[in-house]
Amino acid sequence: MLSLSPHHHLCLHSLPKPFLHSLFSPPPSPLRSLSLHPATSLSTPLCIQSISATAHPEPVNPSQSPPSDHRLKIAVIGFGNFGQFLAKAFVSQGHTVLAHSRSNHSQTAKKLGVSFFQDPHDLCEEHPEVILLCTSILSTEKVLNSLPLQRLKRNTLFVDVLSVKEFAKNLLLDVLPPDFDILCTHPMFGPQSGKRSWKGLNFVYDKVRIGEQESRVSRCEKFLDVFAREECVMVEMSCSEHDLFAAGSQFMTHTVGRVLGMLELESTPINTKGYEVLLDLVENTFDDSFDLYYGLFMYNKSALENLERLDLGFEALKKELFGSLHDVVRKQLFGNGKRVQRRLQESSGNGIALGVDKVRVRSEGALQSHEYKAQASDGTNDSSKLKVAVVGFGNFGQFLAKAIIRQGHIVLAYSRTDYSDVAREMGVSYFSDADDLCEEHPEVILLCTSILSTEKVLRSLPVQRLKRSTLFVDVLSVKEFPRNLFLKYLPPYFDILCTHPMFGPESGKNGWNGLPFVFDRVRVGNDEGRVSRCDAFLDIFAQEGCRMVEMSCAEHDWHAAGSQFITHTIGRILEKLGLESTPINTKGYETLLKLVENTAGDSFDLYYGLFMYNVNAMEQLERLDLAFESLKKQLLGRVHGVLRRQLFENAETFTDMREKPTAPKLSQNGTAHESSLETVNAQKN
Repeated sequence: MLSLSPHHHLCLHSLPKPFLHSLFSPPPSPLRSLSLHPATSLSTPLCIQSISATAHPEPVNPSQSPPSDHRLKIAVIGFGNFGQFLAKAFVSQGHTVLAHSRSNHSQTAKKLGVSFFQDPHDLCEEHPEVILLCTSILSTEKVLNSLPLQRLKRNTLFVDVLSVKEFAKNLLLDVLPPDFDILCTHPMFGPQSGKRSWKGLNFVYDKVRIGEQESRVSRCEKFLDVFAREECVMVEMSCSEHDLFAAGSQFMTHTVGRVLGMLELESTPINTKGYEVLLDLVENTFDDSFDLYYGLFMYNKSALENLERLDLGFEALKKELFGSLHDVVRKQLFGNGKRVQRRLQESSGNGIALGVDKVRVRSEGALQSHEYKAQASDGTNDSSKLKVAVVGFGNFGQFLAKAIIRQGHIVLAYSRTDYSDVAREMGVSYFSDADDLCEEHPEVILLCTSILSTEKVLRSLPVQRLKRSTLFVDVLSVKEFPRNLFLKYLPPYFDILCTHPMFGPESGKNGWNGLPFVFDRVRVGNDEGRVSRCDAFLDIFAQEGCRMVEMSCAEHDWHAAGSQFITHTIGRILEKLGLESTPINTKGYETLLKLVENTAGDSFDLYYGLFMYNVNAMEQLERLDLAFESLKKQLLGRVHGVLRRQLFENAETFTDMREKPTAPKLSQNGTAHESSLETVNAQKN
């Protein structure tokens, strides 16, 4: 079966555009009638008003508390995880912090040195200089309307920290009297991404309405100074600009993080850099409430477009994969029918299935870290020099050859494409004829071919011209496939070492230190010379600082399907979206950009090989598909609930009906009681 699981797909791009945009537009509100001030007009060309790591002429020392005249009395409204997270910084800098929340956080507040108020009237009567709203997007309007504003000083500064800004700005302008100051902000980090430090993290703000008096201007600067002292990158930007950038970065980041979180990804012994990026992304986003994610979707008008683009990108990638798979099957059925039949007969005769040998799976105890000591501190001595023939001298072959040469080994090369000029510059002896290469008797044949061409290249080599003890090494991203090929086509007197450097020219461009190098000594002769030669080859990667992991080919492929294939799949989907860096990147969005950078440069053949030659890959693709569909249904289900409540004049009545469904009571003669019918008719009207 080539198809995915038969569940119904929720294809957003198949629905009419007007219906989609009306469906996902926030409910009608008086806020819509407000015109934006010129600084936030969408017709105004986008420009970042200022980007500065400090908001003041003089450098700020984050280790010192501000002087007493710079200290503020800040009331945090909404004292959950994020409110507490910010309160710690305020307290550490010597500011007075008050707090109010629907839940009782009095014990936590006491530990933090914060005064907690269960009653908002009591808090407002303390006359805080700043009201900091740390509520969820969905509850902000309700909370703001519940505050006894009459008990505050009339020039109090209101600040929000929501992830969407135009909604917050319009709400504050609509609800607050004109004598209150308004500062819209967005710390582009949270308790997870900012747990070590806020240094270098973006803090976006828009001075929506600040009185001209010096004291009010100074108070606003004092509040911003809290974040400047923590060494945030201070970005002044209109709310409309923020939302334009954030829809393409923050919403996309949280969407991918939630999809991956549903897959319950786990760290493996052979994580690539790209997979580590995905794990970090899940850690930074998946623990956030669904309300936060839904708010990013519901209150940013660009979010729907990005969800549609992600949906289309995933569908396009699947079509590309299955199109290639279809071509392979079609060629096997029609183009090479006789050859396939002959090979099947040959395979059945010697007891080896086509492309699949009996898997020699080691016990879990075989999984171990393999450590080496460098043989020489300043290079390789003559006795341990190897003559290594790189077969397939493309980008990856050249990438490995540089390290092999750097350590003093002799490198030969052969490839279908003429790389003689590149080889000469690197100090590599290039051969355009495979017979000539093999007659040089290299000690190691290093296959750096693509997964799809490996079998053809291996069968084309004149192995009869090699010494009978030659060591064959591959570096493919799948391991059982080349292992079985080697065992099938190579005579038993050749040694076999299957390896996978879990990095490439992009992820390893700054060094290989700490990067995993997986290997399996599939068949290495017992005599000392052959064992020593295998160790000398492995020592090349150990000396470069790689983390050496000895693991069976079967174990590798099981781990790699859940890490490498998923990593490349997400990277390729995001590549199709054409993601670009913004002036207000979050750490999570930076990880997505790095992921695209690390995977997009690889050929589609590499990705297709990861899919085609790993038996676990199809299952992972199905799971990813199901997770994305589940997330879309969760979003649409929430929106459907909102629209359904809007159809009724009294949302509370409808909620009660849903929780306690009732039907008209029937009398003995089968007619409904008048009172019941009246109730139903009233609800319909």
